[in-house]
Amino acid sequence: MTTTTPLAPPRTYPSLRAAWIPLVALCMAFFVEMVDNTLLTIALPTIGRDLGSGTTALQWVSGAYSLTFGGLLLTAGSAADRLGRRRVLLVGLAAFGLISLLVLGVGSTGELIALRAALGLAAAAMAPITNSLVFRLFDGQDLRMRAMTVMIVVGMSGFVLGPLLGGSVLAHVRWEWLLVVNAPIALVAWIGVRLGVPADRREDLTREPLDLPGAALSIAAIGLFCYTLTSGVEHGWLSLSTVGSALGAMLAAVAFVRHERRTPQPMLDLSVFTSGTVRGASVAQIGTSIAMAGVMFGLILHFQYAYGWSPMRAGLANLPLIVTMIAATPVSESLAKRYGHRVACLVGAALLAVALAGLAWGVGHGYPAIAASMVVLTVGLRTVMTICAVALVDAMPANRTSLGAALNDTAQEVGTSVGTAVVGTLIALLVTQYLPAGTWSAELVARFFHGERVTYAVLAVLVGLVAGWGAMTLTDSRSTEEHPEAA
Repeated sequence: MTTTTPLAPPRTYPSLRAAWIPLVALCMAFFVEMVDNTLLTIALPTIGRDLGSGTTALQWVSGAYSLTFGGLLLTAGSAADRLGRRRVLLVGLAAFGLISLLVLGVGSTGELIALRAALGLAAAAMAPITNSLVFRLFDGQDLRMRAMTVMIVVGMSGFVLGPLLGGSVLAHVRWEWLLVVNAPIALVAWIGVRLGVPADRREDLTREPLDLPGAALSIAAIGLFCYTLTSGVEHGWLSLSTVGSALGAMLAAVAFVRHERRTPQPMLDLSVFTSGTVRGASVAQIGTSIAMAGVMFGLILHFQYAYGWSPMRAGLANLPLIVTMIAATPVSESLAKRYGHRVACLVGAALLAVALAGLAWGVGHGYPAIAASMVVLTVGLRTVMTICAVALVDAMPANRTSLGAALNDTAQEVGTSVGTAVVGTLIALLVTQYLPAGTWSAELVARFFHGERVTYAVLAVLVGLVAGWGAMTLTDSRSTEEHPEAA
């Protein structure tokens, strides 16, 4: 009697077409984790009315996902190197789908914030692994780069398409379905990964222990910092809770640095920051994400409250971001090739500051002025994001390029958390802590415009300094392609 061994997926594929099942599955996993960063942004006003949330609570609905996602990226990548990349991805996809279904039982803002934090944790088990596995599907460098290009387009499209897709859905169903839809997408991706991605071999894994204390300390530092901003508005800047959370954030940050320097298997090897390019590219990436998250959070409130637009129309208002994000690719590449990373990134940082200053003026002058600023902002974002990702990986030692890729993602998520916190805090401080339903009075709209002008002016200075300082440390390299080993 003969036994038939089930067919296993091949370790590598000869073409993108041959790998369509795992490639589509990995793209779906990457898309759903990226779109969830911004999908609920368009629904924040609706959520605020349904659950009685103030602006500070809404910023946590948006920021809780980014907080846990960014804080656990490095740890998840480290766990995948030990437990198996496909295994961790399958667990992450299953958790992401099941947690999304729990939104049907949410009855308060606190419950929704907790659910979003849990989703961020599950997404962290997916993000660095999808990029890693797509490279392992192919042997040839050309195929790897083509596959990675597909992944980048899908991921960035998911991030900027979130509000548009959310607005379209909100025109027909309740906001909870924005999260419920994650479940079938995660299921299809799970099946594709299970069928098309080969399991890890024992010799490709490491047995070094995980740095769980480092992960806990990093999350504590970022979370307490963000809470300090909201507590200052709600309880006063000299209140016990505000001062206590600020001190806690500083202590957690110091403890994290000390722990990472002493532990034999750190979550983040701090020696990589001896490179000025690594430091600068990471800082500049934080600046870009502060700008993107701050603008998307602020403009959604602007379109739906100050203008009274429907979620669908507010989502369509983000089209300049979406179109320019794709169209600006040749601009960023030509700047890097002609002038080098440092100059090109400085140009991008300047565009970010100019665009934010333009928004500070444009919020009171109608949508065309806002749209023009959005175009300039996106060119700056695309330029700095692309160049810093390439520069960071180029600057890493050959055996640490995967750490460079994870560090790039982490810096962007930290910036997203900070940007959302800064805008939410300033709007609450300058306008109102509670966003009233219905048509706003002329007086409240005028106060909102004033708050936006101050907020975007502050962001223009903050982002210009952060991104500009980071750009100054880059080299004159003219590389425009990331190493395929960055997986």
